[in-house]
Amino acid sequence: MRHFAFRRFMNVFMTVLCGVALVAAFIPLISVLYLVISKGAAGLSWDFFTQLPKPVGEEGGGIGNALVGTLYMVGLACLMGLPVGVGAGVFLAERGDGTVGKTVRFVAEVLSGVPSIVIGIVAYAMVVIPMRHFSALAGSVALAIMIVPYLACSTEELIRVVPTSLREASLALGVTNWRTSLLVILRTAMTGVVTACLLAVARVAGETAPLLFTALNNQYWNVSPVQPTASLTVAIYNYAISPYEDWHAKAWTAALVLLMLVGLLNLTSRVLTRNRLKGAR
Repeated sequence: MRHFAFRRFMNVFMTVLCGVALVAAFIPLISVLYLVISKGAAGLSWDFFTQLPKPVGEEGGGIGNALVGTLYMVGLACLMGLPVGVGAGVFLAERGDGTVGKTVRFVAEVLSGVPSIVIGIVAYAMVVIPMRHFSALAGSVALAIMIVPYLACSTEELIRVVPTSLREASLALGVTNWRTSLLVILRTAMTGVVTACLLAVARVAGETAPLLFTALNNQYWNVSPVQPTASLTVAIYNYAISPYEDWHAKAWTAALVLLMLVGLLNLTSRVLTRNRLKGAR
């Protein structure tokens, strides 16, 4: 009887403890959402999304160039980073037991934990210094470098959970190894790989430090890969450190826009994950 009472007490105690931990983790999240929405929602307008920034002292204007620059650089980073990351993940899962595979896996794991500002310095040395100026290409390279290790590790894990019976059946039918890897194994894990790609894009879309070293900023419209380009994160940084109240308000609104973009990517990944789990049942 005494043992049963102790177990019941511990069950209630741990339940309460987990609830307290949940509330403690939930409060900062709600605080961030409340501050960003309450301070940034008032500035949302069509002009804010489509117009260029106004000079200091003039009210109005928007972040149209920064929004286009972010989408442009993230798109270039996806073109460079997603195929490499997925390909590296497939290689690690299929042929990653040797020395080369272990080395690639170790490098990917190390790069996944490297601070983004270090990636920015590397991209600065690789692209900005040889070109002798900042550019959207340099910013995209920095973001692509961040995408590759995260996606490689995620893709490897997703492919390893594919049943080996699918591989054996494909090879038994005379399909070559590379066709089996790409058309059977990767296709089976495609929903999870797409989810990992969206999460990787959401991660790099909110980075500021690499773009300060590479793309810098631009007050005008620009879609040239070899010219400095504005971005949402750098615009938020510049507005936030300024002494002008109007710019502070724009920083909150731009932060809300960035939050909505990242939230949309994460929501899409959750929907894909849920559909994948339903399809597996």
